[in-house]
Amino acid sequence: MKKYTIDISHSTLSFSVRHMMISKIHGTFESYNAEIAAANIEHMQDASISITIDVASVSTKNHDRDVHLVSPDFFDADVYPKIVFTSTYIDKQNDKTFLIHGDLTIKNITKPIVFTTVYTGNGVNPWAQVYGFQAKTQIDRRDFNLVYNTILETGGVLISDEIDIVVDVELSPL
Repeated sequence: MKKYTIDISHSTLSFSVRHMMISKIHGTFESYNAEIAAANIEHMQDASISITIDVASVSTKNHDRDVHLVSPDFFDADVYPKIVFTSTYIDKQNDKTFLIHGDLTIKNITKPIVFTTVYTGNGVNPWAQVYGFQAKTQIDRRDFNLVYNTILETGGVLISDEIDIVVDVELSPL
């Protein structure tokens, strides 16, 4: 098994959520690390993936909202400082598409999720061969005890329960 690292300067761990049910708020996590190993990263089937995210690194480009997200109303970063994803198995759908099954842990609650993942290609930079992937999934934030919300006068809610997650990574061998 060959080990790989994420090029953080060319990768993004992002999420989006509906605000007032009319627009989407986008955010990222700026600090994370990963352990990735595979015999053949392009075929992905035998890959082992573990990603640990620093909750306090959340960024929505709004300081007050970011402070609220790390508070006990949401992530409670002082008590639960990390989000962890660990792959359990991978199903190859075709040459470039994979379903990465794994366990996502937020606030010490672990739930199985599936990322639909596309191999976006490879290239050579001045230092190494690099490989690109995009992975997408959707979670229900209530499954992880992220339940803060406000009822609007119009009858809707301030924040949707569904969170879209998109991970764009550029990997290089160690």
